[in-house]
Parts: sequence; C-alpha cells; structure tokens
Amino acid sequence: MTLKIDIDEGAAPPYEQVRAQISEQARSGALPVGYRLPTVRGLAQSLGLAVNTVAKAYRALEADGVIETRGRNGTYVAAAGQAAERELAAAAQAYADRARRLGLDGKAALAAVRDALRAAYGE
Repeated sequence: MTLKIDIDEGAAPPYEQVRAQISEQARSGALPVGYRLPTVRGLAQSLGLAVNTVAKAYRALEADGVIETRGRNGTYVAAAGQAAERELAAAAQAYADRARRLGLDGKAALAAVRDALRAAYGE
C-alpha cells in the first residue's frame, strides 16, 4: 500500500487524503478484499501524521464499509463494493421518496442530482 500526503496549502486535509487514497485503492483492487492494513499507529508513523489523523480516516472508511476492524486481529479491506452499492441504492431511494413528498417531478429531481454530482466531482 502506497499513500502520499500533500501538505501544500489548498490541499485536502491529511485525514481526507488517507481516506480517499485507501478507498480508491480498495475500489480499484490494488488493495484486495481481506488485505490487512497497517495499525493506526504504524501508518501514522510511516506517513509522519498524528495518530488521531489516521484514526479519523480509518473511522470514516469503516463507516463507508471500505474497511472492517476485527478487534485485536487488525483492520482489513472489506468487500466494499456490495456494501457501497446497497448504501447508494438506499440513499437514492430515500432521495426519490423525499423529492416526491416535496412535489417535485422526476425531471426536477434528476436535475438536482446532476447539479449535486457536478459540484461534488468538480465537473
């Protein structure tokens, strides 16, 4: 596993860089399901970051279903694809239900999603 932290002004916070890079490597298969991640303390030391910074990234990754902690046995890459797809489908359904309750038609609801995606992905 290779992570690079950009400390330049304007760069994303270090915990977000760790979260994003591990997430991307897990999604791409560079970190296969079941891969054991370094300990929070070990990764913090190797990256020159505070332990709490890496712990925050690991907590976010676990909340996203990308990694799973098995107590004292360590932290592993989870089968995130299926969990992420289920969570995304649930969020989409909740959005569709809410848009309908607000009285929006399908075109308006879809336009709002497109705008949000453009903003989130910088497109």
